[in-house]
Amino acid sequence: MEYVRVTKENLEKEHICCAISNNKDVQVASKKAWLEGRFDDGLVFLKSVERGKCFIEYIPAENAWNPIDADGYMYIDCLWVSGSFKGHGYSNDLLAACVDDSRAKGKKGLCILSSAKKKPFLADPKYLKYKGFEVADEASNGIQLWYLPFEEGAKKPCFKPCAKNPHADGKGYVLYYTHQCPFNAKYVPVVEETAKANGVGFRAVLLDSKEAARNAPTPITTYALFCDGDYITNEQMNDARFLKLIGK
Repeated sequence: MEYVRVTKENLEKEHICCAISNNKDVQVASKKAWLEGRFDDGLVFLKSVERGKCFIEYIPAENAWNPIDADGYMYIDCLWVSGSFKGHGYSNDLLAACVDDSRAKGKKGLCILSSAKKKPFLADPKYLKYKGFEVADEASNGIQLWYLPFEEGAKKPCFKPCAKNPHADGKGYVLYYTHQCPFNAKYVPVVEETAKANGVGFRAVLLDSKEAARNAPTPITTYALFCDGDYITNEQMNDARFLKLIGK
C-alpha cells in the first residue's frame, strides 16, 4: 500500500478518506477547513493513495482538541481502517509511521481515546493492548485515555479535571461537537430540525476553538451527546437514530 501525507499544498485535491469525494459538499468543506487550520499546530494526516477509510490523523498533544494533559506526547485523533482495507496490516503500517515520526520529533510517546469495550468511532482496546498501549486514565463514563510511552518511567497523560466526570448543564439534549468529523456539518442540523419538529429540547454546542475543546466537559469532543446532564453516546445521530432514541 502506498500512503500520501495531506498538507496545505495538496489538501484541495486530495480525497480525505472518511467523507464523500465531492469537494463542494458541506461535509468535505468543513473537514478540510478544520484540517487546514490545524497543520500549523503540527497535525499530520497520512492516508492511503486509494480512496477509502484508511488513514491516521495525529497532532502534538498540547494542541489536541481534547481536554487532556499530555505535554510531550503525540495524540492520535483517529486511526481508521475499514471495509476492504481491513485485514491487510494497514493499521500497523499507519501506526508504525506515527511512532517513527513521533520518535523523530522527540515525543515521549503516543496517546489515544478508547474504552474498556469497543465503542463506535473509538480505537479498539484489543488492538491497542496488542500494540503495547496501556490505560493511563479513565473518565466516569468509561472513556479511557490509553498511552504508549517510548521511555520507561514517562509521566502518564491524563484527562483534565473538567472531563473526568462528563456532564452538560441544563435539561433536554445537549450535543458537544467539532468539525473534526466531517459528518457533523450535515447531520447536526438534521438532528436539530428533527428535535424541533418533535418538540424535544435540543442544544448543539460547537467547540470552534482549541481552547473551547480543551476545556470541554467531555473527553470526547468530536461528538458527545447528553440528556438532562448525563452522557449518552459518542455515536453520531441521523434523524432516524434520534427518533429511535427519543422513542418516536
